[in-house]
Amino acid sequence: ALDAILDGKVKNAYVLCRPPGHHAEADVGMGFCLFGNVAIAIMHAQATRGLGRVATVDWDVHHGNGTQAAFYNSKDVLTISLHQDGLYPPNSGHVTERGKGAGLNYNLNIPLPPGCGNGAYLAAFEHVVLPALRRYKPEMIVVPSGFDASGVDPLGRMMVSAEGYRQMTRLLMQAADELCGGRLLMSHEGGYSPMYVPYCGLAVMEELTGIKTNIRDPWAEAMSTWGQQDLQPHQWTAIQAAATLLNDIH
Repeated sequence: ALDAILDGKVKNAYVLCRPPGHHAEADVGMGFCLFGNVAIAIMHAQATRGLGRVATVDWDVHHGNGTQAAFYNSKDVLTISLHQDGLYPPNSGHVTERGKGAGLNYNLNIPLPPGCGNGAYLAAFEHVVLPALRRYKPEMIVVPSGFDASGVDPLGRMMVSAEGYRQMTRLLMQAADELCGGRLLMSHEGGYSPMYVPYCGLAVMEELTGIKTNIRDPWAEAMSTWGQQDLQPHQWTAIQAAATLLNDIH
């Protein structure tokens, strides 16, 4: 899929792969992941295709520790992870984990309090993710795409709806158009509600393709009215903590 984008065959792509990859590290598989799919694809393209700077935006509810570890000492990949604070892996994904050596300041974690909905995620995009991408100016954006931050996922405690994922996809597409010729790749990660993951995936793929279906999200109305779906003060505090690191990205 990454090669197809670089070859200009497609502008963007969504990879429906199993097993997932963003927890796998160089010497160990963990969290249902065996190989770091996104990390391997990026390393391959940088080694063989001349691909330069890449930014990853991981919206899985769990911290993307494997992707972080793969590029922790590199300035050639900006790794961004939005995740539920302290969920998995234990003691991982802190805002203080910023990279080492040449990679210092090129790892950006946005640990969010449990209970965040569309309001908090979109605020994190507006105030942290998008400004970071604009400062970094990648040649491609890659998304480890987990749908376990949805409001009905059994392994997470967030409240993102399919519409929330659609809006985040739209924002990333706009950023990709602005920064890197629209080159946007997504690779499937977590998501443990067999009932709701398809609606989240459909919303993302509708946005990527511009093709609209007549399939209605049965949870949309209920989820939009859940308490604290809008951005809350304590959530804003966590987002601001990550935003203070933006000036160090070049």
